[in-house]
Amino acid sequence: MFRVEDLEFSYGKKKILKGLDFEINSSDIISILGPNGCGKTTLLKILLGFLKPSKGEVYFNNTPISKIKPKKFFQRVAYIPQIHDGAFGYLVKDVVMMGRMPYKSLFSNYNEEDKKISMEALEVLGIQDLKDEIYTTLSGGQRQLVLIARAIAQQADIFIMDEPVNGLDFGNQYKLLNKIKELSQKDLTFIKTSHYPDHVFFVSNEAIFLNEGKILDKGDPHTIIKEENIETVYKIESKITNIHDRKICLAI
Repeated sequence: MFRVEDLEFSYGKKKILKGLDFEINSSDIISILGPNGCGKTTLLKILLGFLKPSKGEVYFNNTPISKIKPKKFFQRVAYIPQIHDGAFGYLVKDVVMMGRMPYKSLFSNYNEEDKKISMEALEVLGIQDLKDEIYTTLSGGQRQLVLIARAIAQQADIFIMDEPVNGLDFGNQYKLLNKIKELSQKDLTFIKTSHYPDHVFFVSNEAIFLNEGKILDKGDPHTIIKEENIETVYKIESKITNIHDRKICLAI
């Protein structure tokens, strides 16, 4: 679905990304790991077309994204940012209905079909009882689920998520990750950044390690998340072990 070839990006004279090559396939849950400042969020913004690479190309279904009309692109691709408070006190149902914007002209209003699709999106996530709540009064975990519902209402099949568990408590982190796993079984694709190797083991079938703007390693998380890569990227010693048939990463 996405193919990245010889991708580079610079802010002024500072090179952030250096010669990236990788592919993302349908129904993947791919996690991008790396320390702060390594270019994870910049890479997401390039995949979304928000930033233009200094060199190289990003293809979506074999077409350069620079050649795809944004309205058409965002009927397929949804962006789910980190938890935010929002500028206004919108009702949850109104936030979710914003996912219908790529299908509307500048001055058109939402119709009954838009409302139906938005309600169905809330039902998919089991949060239809929140529809009349004010978005900014919800917990972090609930807000993140509302943003996913907005993406489902958008009828996108690719979700790009910037550190989706940031700010969530331990329980809500795993509730959200479980929901991502569940939705991936419906042929939805997730591209997300992460700071947590344990989460990547739990939810992802593909991973990319970024280090100093380059790809250090990529592939099956159970293969590439290893002690030497953890030490290279995060400058700490670690131990990869199994507990109840699940891999976890411990700092030592």
